[in-house]
Amino acid sequence: MYRIKEDHIEELEIKKSRFITYLHRAENEADAKAFLSEIRHLHPDATHHCYAFIIGEHNEIKRSNDDGEPAGTAGVPMLECLDRNDMQDIIAITVRYFGGIKLGAGGLIRAYSKSVSHALSTAKITRKQWMEKYTVHFSYDLIGRIDHYFRENKIEVLDKSYDEEVCYTYLCDHDNSADLQELSNGKYLPRFVAKTLIEVPVKLNEQ
Repeated sequence: MYRIKEDHIEELEIKKSRFITYLHRAENEADAKAFLSEIRHLHPDATHHCYAFIIGEHNEIKRSNDDGEPAGTAGVPMLECLDRNDMQDIIAITVRYFGGIKLGAGGLIRAYSKSVSHALSTAKITRKQWMEKYTVHFSYDLIGRIDHYFRENKIEVLDKSYDEEVCYTYLCDHDNSADLQELSNGKYLPRFVAKTLIEVPVKLNEQ
């Protein structure tokens, strides 16, 4: 499942109508509705404020609303777009300013789906991933070698402390004991601390 890292806005113009899509991370239904109210106040003169949201650890809460557009032409395609991209804990709101040209049912479905898809393709997206937290103690003369190893392997160091020996606390997606043992000529091994769930940045395939 994927989540957005932060609020995101994108706008498309389709046959003179403006479609402004807002993406917001919502941990519960009350949060989603509060954000919807905020957007409605921000665009009081808009023709429609259509929305869809998916919330819950197992995506158990799904809602959509056409807000005056023909039934099934706005909220449903927006929700389907979120579902298709495996999004979680998100509300998408597409504000439409009517431009004078009717799009028809098929045109509306494509327009609202495209608006959400485009916003997702440019938003900062994260994915939950289990990582392992370790600590490793080593001598000062190995700092350069250890730092280079962490940089090259893109291993995140959470904390560094300097006492009689250096101590790094870091996150890794696998047990890298063999690597550190080799770097220290068998002298130092990391100690496993705990498994932790983090969010890592990803890029959605859908454009």
